[in-house]
Amino acid sequence: MKKLLVMGLLLLSYAGRAQEVDADLMKVKKRLDTVQQFTATVVLDLDVPFIRMPTKTAQMHYEKGKQTRFSSEDFVMLPKRGLDFSFDELFKYPFITVDRGTEMRNGQSLKIVNVIPTDKRAELALATLYLDVKNRRIMQSEINTRKEGSYTLSMHYTKPNDILPDYVEATFAVERLKIPFNFMGKDTKIDRQQMKAQDKKTGVIKIRIKEYRIYE
Repeated sequence: MKKLLVMGLLLLSYAGRAQEVDADLMKVKKRLDTVQQFTATVVLDLDVPFIRMPTKTAQMHYEKGKQTRFSSEDFVMLPKRGLDFSFDELFKYPFITVDRGTEMRNGQSLKIVNVIPTDKRAELALATLYLDVKNRRIMQSEINTRKEGSYTLSMHYTKPNDILPDYVEATFAVERLKIPFNFMGKDTKIDRQQMKAQDKKTGVIKIRIKEYRIYE
């Protein structure tokens, strides 16, 4: 009973504070919407204790409204939810927002905004975004999905006017080896004994992105 009461109070709090979509977030979204298509080279390292995978290189192909594609000569990489730093999926359906104030991170003041999809078709349940309001971009996102757990994206930008990051770290929980990519390659080794012995199975995908060609 107490738990239901607390949940009810939280929902009332959200409803009371989420009358309008956050104006700063909409400026960020408007800027992201200018990117209609881009290609880039990605250099990827997987940091999971029980998986040994050499550094991989692939070509990334993004087109607005379509699933991001990756291509490589030495392996096949099938993207799943977790590396959408265009945030198309988050903004696909109607949503409400809640202003959670500001927080200092790495000497920078970031605005924190909760994004809550209101359409049942949305596969994302809740997102917490850390906004660089001055440069109109997202520095970090904590995403909770309805069926596929949660993950965190941390973005790094070289220049103040860069709209897309040149380095991304995706932190996620590994459950039954369901990681954000499916790697096909003989040079990837899995220590299954270590995997079973490890209580908390988490991993990080480190992605360097270069040679952007952006089409607006």
